[in-house]
Amino acid sequence: MNEVYRTPGLDIDKVVANAVNAADAFRHYTQEQTDRIVKAVFEAGFNNRVRLAKLTYDETKLGKWEDKVIKNVIATHYVYHDIKGMKTVGVINEDREQGVVEVAAPVGPIFAVTPITNPSSTVLFKILIAMKSRNPIIIRPHGSARKCSVEACRVTYEAALSAGAPENCVQWIKTSTRDEVLELMSHHRINLILATGSVELVRAAQQSGNPAIGIGPGNVPVYIGRSADVPFAVEQIVISKTFDNGTVCASEQAVIVNRDNVDGVIGEFKKRKAYFLSEEEIKRIEPVAFNKETHIMKVEVIGQSAEAIADMAGIKVPPDTTILIAPLDEVGIQSPLSLEILAPILAFYVADTFDHAIELCRRINRYGGLGHTASIFSNDEEKIRYFSSAINAGRILVNTPASQGALGGTYNRLRPSMMLACGTRGKNITTDNISVRHLLNIHRIARRNVCPYIQGDFVRHFLDGNLDWNRIKEKLK
Repeated sequence: MNEVYRTPGLDIDKVVANAVNAADAFRHYTQEQTDRIVKAVFEAGFNNRVRLAKLTYDETKLGKWEDKVIKNVIATHYVYHDIKGMKTVGVINEDREQGVVEVAAPVGPIFAVTPITNPSSTVLFKILIAMKSRNPIIIRPHGSARKCSVEACRVTYEAALSAGAPENCVQWIKTSTRDEVLELMSHHRINLILATGSVELVRAAQQSGNPAIGIGPGNVPVYIGRSADVPFAVEQIVISKTFDNGTVCASEQAVIVNRDNVDGVIGEFKKRKAYFLSEEEIKRIEPVAFNKETHIMKVEVIGQSAEAIADMAGIKVPPDTTILIAPLDEVGIQSPLSLEILAPILAFYVADTFDHAIELCRRINRYGGLGHTASIFSNDEEKIRYFSSAINAGRILVNTPASQGALGGTYNRLRPSMMLACGTRGKNITTDNISVRHLLNIHRIARRNVCPYIQGDFVRHFLDGNLDWNRIKEKLK
């Protein structure tokens, strides 16, 4: 077994060398061999979806195991059926007219860090796309989700080996220090980092000197417009925000409501057992849910139920409470419930006009969610398009629960993924849902084919090789 226990005698160079050897072997695999491995990995992950979900909940005590099953389904079944037909070996595209042929090559050994919020599902996802792109991968799971992550690694690695994958195509490090993680990130033979976790961790990956795909935080605003179907909108938001107790980074963080709809929206939330906090209760929840000194959510509330969080603050709520809703006026650190909290807590704002709503969404987006996700419930196409152009988000979700919608493959045709990138404003290289194509180097064979828009005798003769280059240089002096 290739499980790596961090002991004083562990040789990180050897771990990486094992991955390099696996990469060298993987390069010679055909598409058929690769796809056989990918199918085996998918089946192993999918067949263990319930067991891994229960292991995850038992270890982390975050969210709901039933919803973690759904996350595992997205990470395996949805992702597999999205990528299974992709060409990832050899020639993947040929444009005869332009004379350009695209050839896929693996990027090489990948080092991946996985989070506590979506541990087994992220492990399954990263291994699946790594195998499809013929890249060996080294997984470093979050310390508080070690057992379930290692088990996800084990079942998929054994399945890959049984299908003919190279030895050490999947490795995992059970424990390591911060310095050891940094050492792996910066190792000269690691070719790509897939970083899912805290802002600090993603920043460290980006500063490692190696290429890194990280993701940013999601402080997701959702606007319920004047033309929205209010009961439907509220139902969808509750479905999303209660999904695994709000641990998806794309879950809604603040609801912005047009004043014309506010009474109806409040009534619909109450029908669905949401609890509206008083000003005094908001003050009691704030220090429980958010650390103003570090500017991040408290780990104690992540993935907990609304009732449990209220109890932490000494607030009595009905046992079937779904979401804690905080009516607010301000956005920012002075009003910390307006910032990202991966739990069933929602900020609530009332907008006088559409422009006011856009400004509130933009302000919320700027406080920790640039480039990630925004949501709108509206039946006015003009308003939807304006909203999409005004908000800096890689995913603009329309009439859709944000958690499930951003992950893709369920309520829309976004690429199914457990890594949601945030573009340059979120300090990421892309706004895509990360998948196989991001783990490939595309080589381009370009045949001689003079572009038709190049004109002029000088250029034409030069391209035809009929000009005396020495004479040209003399004229250009």
